[in-house]
Amino acid sequence: MSAADIPQVADIERESFPSMWPQTAYRRELQNKLARYLVIVEQRPDAEDLPGANARVWGALRKIVGTGAPAPPSSDYLLGFIGVWLMAGEAHIVTFAVREAYRRIGIGERLLIACIEMAIDAEQEAVTLEVRRSNTNAQVLYEKYDFSRLGLRKRYYTDNNEDAVIMTTPDVLTPAYRERLLRLRDEHRMRHPDLWT
Repeated sequence: MSAADIPQVADIERESFPSMWPQTAYRRELQNKLARYLVIVEQRPDAEDLPGANARVWGALRKIVGTGAPAPPSSDYLLGFIGVWLMAGEAHIVTFAVREAYRRIGIGERLLIACIEMAIDAEQEAVTLEVRRSNTNAQVLYEKYDFSRLGLRKRYYTDNNEDAVIMTTPDVLTPAYRERLLRLRDEHRMRHPDLWT
C-alpha cells in the first residue's frame, strides 16, 4: 500500500467500521513482510468526477505489497481493499471493506477471489478470518467460497464486545478447491465483466 492510498483507505474504514485502525498502523503495514494488500480502483479520465455506484470500474485490481509500490495517479478512486497476512501455511484476512456506495455490485467478491488466488500463489493451505457475528451478509459470501465456521472469539470487537465468528477454507491447494474457485471466478466474471478488465 502506498502512503498515497492511506487517506482513502481511512475514508472507506470510516464508512465501514465502528472503530478504525489509526493511519500509523497502515504505515507500519507497509514495512510488514507478511502483509499484502489488494485494492480495487476506478480510474477516472477526469479527476473532478464525483463517485457513483453506477460508474464503470476501469481499474480492476492493483496489488500493493510494500513501500516500493508507485503512488496511484490522482485520478484513481479506491473502491475497496483487502489486507492479508501470509503466515505459516495460512493466509489470514485482517481487514476487508468496500465503499458504501459501491456495495452489492461484486467488488467485495472480486477482492475475495483475488485474495484466495494470492494465497494459492503463495502456497498457503487455507484462508482464514474473523467476522462480526451480526455480519450475516459477509458470512454468506464467505460460505459461498467454502469458508466454514470453526468457532467464536468471545467479545472480540472492543467497540461493542461483539463476538467474532472464526471462518476458514478447506485446503485451497487441492484440485477440488481450485476447480470450485475457477468455476466461481468464471461466474463472477460473466456477471461483472468491468471488474475483470
